[in-house]
Amino acid sequence: MTDPAAPPWLHLISAFLAMEPSDSVVSLARVCGDGSVSERVQRFIWNYCISRAVGKAYAPYLRNFLKKLIVEVESIHGEVLDEIYELYADIITSLKDDQFVEKSMRVRKTITFLFPDGCIDLPSCPKSQKLMVPLQCSLNMLEGDTGCSIWPSSLLLSEFILSFPEIFSNKSCFEVGSGVGLVGICLAHVKASKVTLTDGDHLTLANMRSNLELNQLSTDTSLLESYEDPNVVQCVHLPWESASESGLSAFVPEIILGADIIYDPSCFPDLVRILAILLNRRKSDSTSRKESSKGFTLDTKCNTNDLNDLTAVTSKGPVAYIATFIRNIDTFNYFLSLVEQANLSITDLTEAKMPFNLLPYMQSYDRSNMRLFTVSSKA
Repeated sequence: MTDPAAPPWLHLISAFLAMEPSDSVVSLARVCGDGSVSERVQRFIWNYCISRAVGKAYAPYLRNFLKKLIVEVESIHGEVLDEIYELYADIITSLKDDQFVEKSMRVRKTITFLFPDGCIDLPSCPKSQKLMVPLQCSLNMLEGDTGCSIWPSSLLLSEFILSFPEIFSNKSCFEVGSGVGLVGICLAHVKASKVTLTDGDHLTLANMRSNLELNQLSTDTSLLESYEDPNVVQCVHLPWESASESGLSAFVPEIILGADIIYDPSCFPDLVRILAILLNRRKSDSTSRKESSKGFTLDTKCNTNDLNDLTAVTSKGPVAYIATFIRNIDTFNYFLSLVEQANLSITDLTEAKMPFNLLPYMQSYDRSNMRLFTVSSKA
């Protein structure tokens, strides 16, 4: 039975819409066809996958996927659907000069978080048990357009938010290096009281705003207005090298987040400086702001990094959640040394608070190589 709402068919659709590597999608198609990509499987792909991939934003991916699919079927002397042959020919013609495949090319990926039955009582779990997040992003992370790419650690941090919504619900959240905005969209989904997304690149911010609107979220650059409306996500231009304590004084977050921000050693001093400024905010800072600024109505509390109770509220200060892939141990140790010098403490909570696997279809996503840390002030 071909049930698009249940595995393995659901996994096939989800992988295709996420633009997983063609080999991965074809391997899922084999699973659906009990070992081969039969005509029935091809028809399913046509009706439930290809029919959703409309427009130039899908053309480069479709070209590669259809080529792989045709080779797979022909390799076992199977019959390829005429519609698939015809579409492949049309796409080859439209892309013959690679006129759309440029560094600035944007594609539309949809990340589908699939909640297992054990998560059905989570506040973050939709009735359908799936949360679909469409994102406009760059075609290739390696082409230099890194801010508009979906970084692996942002997937882990998003899974963490959706798996432990009680940590973030009704909290003021501030993300450093927000990229495509995936983490912010998940924060809004679990009803964080305020979501502020930042990035140092104007083009990345523009793309981020487009993604927020694509997910039915409003954006605003007015601090006071967005503070009064939890449904509005604030997007802020924040170059790390020029960020100052006075410039950050408008922000008193309870939770700071960052995904894949620990990779460039030259940026570490500025990154740690920003983290230290935000993590050393006190409840008194928030009270002072409420007295001097109309619209600031949040009572700043914070989450402890106690592994036994991450949702506990304390008056000591905010906490940061950072998801990262440790590419080089010396680079990471340099980051740790700067954290220590800034009088911050860091705790690895990867094993203690591993999120649910909400992306079971995503073969390109390997959580085993990623870590999740909390950072807080020692003061």
